[in-house]
Amino acid sequence: MNTSAAPTTSEADLAARLPSGFRWGVATSAYQIEGAVDVDGRTPSIWDTFCRVPGAVHDGDNGDVACEHYTRMPADVALIKDLGMDTYRFSVSWTRVQPHGRGGVNPAGIAFYDRLVDELLAQGIDPWVTLYHWDLPQELEDAGGWPARDTAYRFADYSMLVFDALSDRVDTWTTLNEPWCSAMLGYAYGAHAPGKRDLPAAVSAVHHLLLGHGLATERMREAAPRKLDIGITLNAATAYPASDLEPDLEAARRADGMGARLYLDPLVHGRYPADVIADLDAQGISLPVQDGDLATISAPIDVLGINYYFSQKFTGFAEDGSTVDAAGLPVSRSVPLNRPRTAMDWEIVPEGFTDLLVRISKNYPGLPMVITENGSAFDDVPDASGFVADEGRTTYFTTHLAAVADAIEQGADIRGYLAWSLLDNFEWAYGYEKRFGIVRVDYDTQERIPKQSALYLKDLAQQHRAR
Repeated sequence: MNTSAAPTTSEADLAARLPSGFRWGVATSAYQIEGAVDVDGRTPSIWDTFCRVPGAVHDGDNGDVACEHYTRMPADVALIKDLGMDTYRFSVSWTRVQPHGRGGVNPAGIAFYDRLVDELLAQGIDPWVTLYHWDLPQELEDAGGWPARDTAYRFADYSMLVFDALSDRVDTWTTLNEPWCSAMLGYAYGAHAPGKRDLPAAVSAVHHLLLGHGLATERMREAAPRKLDIGITLNAATAYPASDLEPDLEAARRADGMGARLYLDPLVHGRYPADVIADLDAQGISLPVQDGDLATISAPIDVLGINYYFSQKFTGFAEDGSTVDAAGLPVSRSVPLNRPRTAMDWEIVPEGFTDLLVRISKNYPGLPMVITENGSAFDDVPDASGFVADEGRTTYFTTHLAAVADAIEQGADIRGYLAWSLLDNFEWAYGYEKRFGIVRVDYDTQERIPKQSALYLKDLAQQHRAR
C-alpha cells in the first residue's frame, strides 16, 4: 500500500528550481547487483560469509546471482541511457579486483570495470566510482577487519589498483560509502557483515575507515593524471529533540554526534568532536588516533556525497521517565515523528533533508555536495505486464527533490541527485524482500521493467535540461 499522497509540485516548477548543470543519475553497489561471486578469480567477501550465517539474512538470501549485472552490464548501461540519466555511480568489488585483499591486480576482475567505464562513456554517461561499498575481503576480516589499523593501508593499496586502471577516464571518485554503516551495523549492532557486537571495536573501525579514506585520497591526488574530483559519501540525517527539555536536547546531540559529526568534523576540520569523545570516554571507549592521522583524514576533498533516507526524533527519557539506563548511561531512544512510513518502516521526513543540507553547508562551508543516494522501498505490485505504478516512490522523489531545491535556495551548494537505486536488488540483511529500484527486476527471468518513478525522473531530467 502506498502511504504518500500524489505529488503536488509540478515537474516544470521543480525542474526550474534546480541549477543549470545539475547532475541526474542513479546508483548501485557491486555485491547487490553483480552476482558471479566465484567467476574470474573473485574470492569471498564478508557478505558472502555473512549470507551463510543462519538467520542473518531474510529467507537465507545471498548475492550469488543478484541481478546478473556482471553478464548483463551492456544492456543495463543502455537502460541507464534510455532513462535519460547522465551519471552512474557504481562500486567496485574489492575481491574481484584484488583477490584475498593483498597483492597485485586481478586482470580478469579489473577488466569488467574497464569495460563498464568504456560502455558508459560510449553512451555519454559519466562514470562515478565508489571504491568501497561494504564488501571487505574475508581474509582481511580474518586478520582483524576494520578495527585493525592495517586494513586502512590495505584499502589504500587496493584503491590505487583501481585508480591506476581507470583514472584516465573516470573523473569522480568516492573512497567509502557510508562508513557509519560499515562500522556500526557491522561491528556494533551485528545487523550487517561481519555481524559483530562490540562497540569499542566499532569505534576503532570508524577511525580506520576514515584513515583509509585519507590514505587513499592522498595517494590518488598525488598520482592523478589531471584535475579529478575525489570525495567520500556519508549517510546522515537530522536528529530532532522530542522537546526543549535538557535530556531530550542531549539525546539529540548524542545521536547527531555519533551519526554525523563523528565523521564530518575529522574530515573537514581535522578533529573529532570534543563532546563525542567525552561521551565515549564515559563508556571507557577511545579512538585509536596516532600522530598524523587527523592530518591524513582531513586531506582536502572536492565533493561530499550525501545519502539520505529519513530523519528521527530523540528523547532522553525512558518509558518509565528515568534518564539513565541500567548501566548508568544517559537514555537515548528514538520516538515517532508520526509520519507516513516506507516498507523499511522508515518515516518519510523530507524537511529533515533540507535541514541537514543547510546545516552542513553552514557548518562545513565551501564543500560542494551531491546527493549520492536517496530513495525508498515500497511494496511494489506489478500489473499483468510487469509494470509498477509506484505512486509512493514517485511522491517520495518529488518531495525530496523539492527539499533539495529548498536547501539550494537557502545557500547549500548541491550539484546533483543520484537516485537509489537503478535496479531492485539484494537489499543486504533484507535479502530480496525489499525493493528500492526505479526499475523492477523479475528475479525469475531477470527482465528489467522501468517503473512509474523511473519515467518520472526521466521526464524531470529532460525538462530540467531543456530550460
